[in-house]
Amino acid sequence: MECYHNPMELKTMIERYLPLNEQEEKDKHFILKAMEIHDNLLERKNRFMHFSASCWITNQTRTKVLMIYHNIYDSWSWCGGHADGDADLCAVALKEMKEETGIDQYHLLSNTPFSLEVLTVDGHVKNNEYVSSHLHLNLTYLIEADEKTPLILNKKETKGIKWIPVCLLKQEVRETWMMENIYQKLIDKMKGAKE
Repeated sequence: MECYHNPMELKTMIERYLPLNEQEEKDKHFILKAMEIHDNLLERKNRFMHFSASCWITNQTRTKVLMIYHNIYDSWSWCGGHADGDADLCAVALKEMKEETGIDQYHLLSNTPFSLEVLTVDGHVKNNEYVSSHLHLNLTYLIEADEKTPLILNKKETKGIKWIPVCLLKQEVRETWMMENIYQKLIDKMKGAKE
């Protein structure tokens, strides 16, 4: 699969991305505008906004998703993390998945993003240092994994890990905005991708 190793290739990939809805349309425009203005969006040194990558991990029948219980968000959440200088956000997402779940056998359905979003991150303490509120320019990748694959809990970052039936996700996720605006979009989109 083709990879995107530098910021210009990343920008081209985002330009080619076909938005699903108004949120993606406006967020795509926002991300591209941010890339015109800032030259350090791949680094956390940009304290206002920076790139992140997430995984939407589903079983083969698309009836369950693999979630971690995120320490900072205090909710069941997708896997993901910061680019930290890497323009290959697909590789970033896969690295985060392995670190947060232990999964190393999977099927990446495409090396291009499954969705994109601009996400707000509230101020919080990490590694005994306060991190001010900021934005994540996020690309999400769709991954299929076997439910029987052994999982490894990363206690440094998460309090739990489990497969959650899609029909029960609203009961499990405490971040209402994420559930209604992002996770529901991903659920609808993955059902359409299977058909």
